Amino acid sequence: MSNDKYVSPLCERYASKEMQYIFSPDMKFKTWRKLWIALAETEYELGLSENGKPVITKEQIDELKAHAEDINYDVAREREKLVRHDVMSHVYAYGKQCPNAAGIIHLGATSCYVGDNTDVIVMTEAMKLVRKKLLNVINELAKFADKYKNLPTLAFTHFQPAQPTTVGKRATLWMEELLLDLSDLEYMLGQQKLLGSKGTTGTQASFLELFNGDHETIRKIDGMIAKKMGFEECYPVSGQTYSRKVDTRILNVLSGIAQSAHKFSNDIRLLQHLKQIEEPFEKNQIGSSAMAYKRNPMRSERIASLANYVMVDALNPAITAATQWFERTLDDSANKRISVPEAFLAVDGILDLYLNVVDGLVVYDKVIYQSFMKEIPFMATENIMMDAVKRGGNRQELHERIRELSMEAGAAVKKEGKENPLVDLIAADPAFGMTKEEIVSILEPKNFVGRAPQQTEEFLAEVVAPILDANKDVLGMTAEINV
Repeated sequence: MSNDKYVSPLCERYASKEMQYIFSPDMKFKTWRKLWIALAETEYELGLSENGKPVITKEQIDELKAHAEDINYDVAREREKLVRHDVMSHVYAYGKQCPNAAGIIHLGATSCYVGDNTDVIVMTEAMKLVRKKLLNVINELAKFADKYKNLPTLAFTHFQPAQPTTVGKRATLWMEELLLDLSDLEYMLGQQKLLGSKGTTGTQASFLELFNGDHETIRKIDGMIAKKMGFEECYPVSGQTYSRKVDTRILNVLSGIAQSAHKFSNDIRLLQHLKQIEEPFEKNQIGSSAMAYKRNPMRSERIASLANYVMVDALNPAITAATQWFERTLDDSANKRISVPEAFLAVDGILDLYLNVVDGLVVYDKVIYQSFMKEIPFMATENIMMDAVKRGGNRQELHERIRELSMEAGAAVKKEGKENPLVDLIAADPAFGMTKEEIVSILEPKNFVGRAPQQTEEFLAEVVAPILDANKDVLGMTAEINV
């Protein structure tokens, strides 16, 4: 590792090697060569000829295939210093390895033939990896939700104690957002098309020249290239490039994943503050350089930090798409080669962290119960009042007494720092005619969670399980966190 130049933290600290390779020069330039082979094969199969003689031979294609993987990077680098053009430098380098085929490499194409088609291929592969990791996070959350579907806990609205739920039911809310993201991601995967080979302004004029004006033959070119590269089709019309809105749509999906992950990380950080649930904390991990006792939720904080970056980064392709001129400008290039890979690298890091956190969540059920019991007397007053009415009490009089006693209990908790005395106050009031034991029996936590356990079971069985069953082959991942 070099210490005298900037290296992206996304590569050094956050993103997986698998995602890094997808956006690597090696992936890019090998894909260029596959595209050149696909183009030459298509032109050969369509009978490109001059004066009755084939322009491309099978021997030339075989030569190209023989050197599809062993890229002579040194030759390409030296050539680019001279000509200042990356595509033509790699055409030249490929030609040096394939002297018999040198003259037909890139025939009829423009730079965007390899550049844009490769971008689509790379983003598609990256989305497949994101999908795989997203499914694994959902799978771990499903296990967590099922395990804790019956564990009552205070719910919060406005971060104020509210009608109880269960720990497992809360996890279904995190899952539901990820399932929305999965749906968006799968939609975009299904929408992916190649640019094809349409020439400098998208008119295929060069191919009209090559094939002597044969429109029907030229119409076959894009579809044949798409099939050879593993795609169903190409965009039917374009300028020199595919529409930059494609990048916008994809990064909007990544932004959605970041939003969901950020929400999860917020909840975990708040729960860790309440000492109810903690993210994993390793034996030798240091929480603070000054306060040795601390167990900071640093992984959840990192999720939030990377998520903020992705959400803002999604503006880049939106601005780029909005400001393109006519059939092509080059003010997209520098921004695109930074913003698109980094969005994927950051989301990759986010999902690894998400998976790692869920896999190691620690639930403190006794603390959850204690927190529950401090607040539940207030929430149970309606139940207590109804029980007292059944015993002969007056509903309006009891309601007023409950109000007065609740105010007294609230003051004791907030002003004097005492434990909630409401149960004792009600038991001591003859208007209710109830013992403390009878009141406590009403306060059983499971009596206040509504259908939370059943909702969790139904959601897991009816919504989540079919998706996970259909994707069993990609489940079982574990996440390696670098720092």
